[in-house]
Amino acid sequence: MSTAPVPALTDALAGGTVVLDGGMSNQLAAAGHDLSDELWSARLLAEDPEAVTEAHLAYFEAGADVAITASYQATFEGFARRGIGREEAAGLLALSVGCAREAARRARTPRTLRVAASVGPYGAMLADGSEYRGRYGLTVSELERFHRPRMEALAAAGPDVLALETIPDTDEAKALLRAVRGLGVPAWLSYSASGDRTRAGQPLSDAFALAARADEVIAVGVNCCTPEDADHAVALATRVTGKPVVVYPNSGETWDAGARAWTGRPTFTAGRVADWRESGARLIGGCCRVGPETIAAIARAVREP
Repeated sequence: MSTAPVPALTDALAGGTVVLDGGMSNQLAAAGHDLSDELWSARLLAEDPEAVTEAHLAYFEAGADVAITASYQATFEGFARRGIGREEAAGLLALSVGCAREAARRARTPRTLRVAASVGPYGAMLADGSEYRGRYGLTVSELERFHRPRMEALAAAGPDVLALETIPDTDEAKALLRAVRGLGVPAWLSYSASGDRTRAGQPLSDAFALAARADEVIAVGVNCCTPEDADHAVALATRVTGKPVVVYPNSGETWDAGARAWTGRPTFTAGRVADWRESGARLIGGCCRVGPETIAAIARAVREP
């Protein structure tokens, strides 16, 4: 068995395109798990971690190079509301990385497989939809104090990268850029966008510019938006930051909160990948409602001549 060191993700991005996984929640739901819970997929870290591992494995075997952990909605505060103390909560955060590592060990592929530890926004902990609005009424320093402990716990578990994802506004981005300093793990910063603005309404150009001089940030872009919004954002992120771009939008369907159902038709196809790559995208995958079949199509688009 080879003991050669695994090249850093930055080296992989310099050499080509890296395929991300798809939506964790839809893969777990497809396997029959009920996620109607404030902790969402993070609940299964405590109740059924094997289900999380199997979801990661499905994406690795579909062609993903990177698994994004089930820690998006995993926070000390959220776990505390369930009576889970800080020590156990820290263990569950570490387990999220462990589940993805275990899936990588099981995957039948010679590819280099990596783990991105998900750091969702403050609004995800509130579980009231405010992650898609931002503007929580907290200062940058208060947001930094919220994020730093969980980021420390995730970094200690040894992921390849921290996925600072679905960030709705620039105040939270500033807090995360402060919190990531000194952790010893690189990060990507990914906004949730609508048109040419963050979900909180700030110009995306200003939002991307925050990461331009952050040495810890190895890629910047968008996720959990429509594929159409991603089309615009990729080129803009490249132009503003000069960094590799990360892009993993939703399927294009719309969530009807009243009916608690998805409406419309998917608009995310692997046919978009070529344009994203040409515009500077180097980390490409999917978010909500994007499953293994679409990730397999993305992988073929990236790897076939």
